[in-house]
Amino acid sequence: MRGCKMKMKKLLSILLFIPCLGFSQDVPVVGLKQLQEMYIQDNDTTYILNFWATWCVPCVEELPYIDQITEDYKNKKVKVILASMDGEKHMATRLMPYLEEKQLKSTVVLFSEPKPNSWIPVFSPDWSGAIPATIVRNGKLGKEKFYEKKFHEGELEEVLEGFVD
Repeated sequence: MRGCKMKMKKLLSILLFIPCLGFSQDVPVVGLKQLQEMYIQDNDTTYILNFWATWCVPCVEELPYIDQITEDYKNKKVKVILASMDGEKHMATRLMPYLEEKQLKSTVVLFSEPKPNSWIPVFSPDWSGAIPATIVRNGKLGKEKFYEKKFHEGELEEVLEGFVD
């Protein structure tokens, strides 16, 4: 009986450790300035900045298509940044479990900035504040497009045609 308990404890400790192996991405908490520094670059990389949240149904529906860009364009100068709007108090209970389950390949940050009415127009004067919202930007080309909508499969690739060779 003692041997059986030891084997069960060992098995349980292994099973509890396995989920930690799959997702190792750190998720930094960033404010307006840090987020701007991540995607406003005057280089030849095209940045896709997507605002989303785990509680937003259209956001999580489009997320697989946006995240797939990271894999599909890995040999091109394209970088996807997923800015979660879940809030710091929900990072451990909502965001991290979601990320662990979905195994996203793109860079994920938790955007935390007070007073949305002060920073929303910084990203786009056309933004009502609704999510999902996406900015596609290439500083070298001097191009930037803002979308306050849910992307469907293939739509973002069409947008990228004007930004990526």
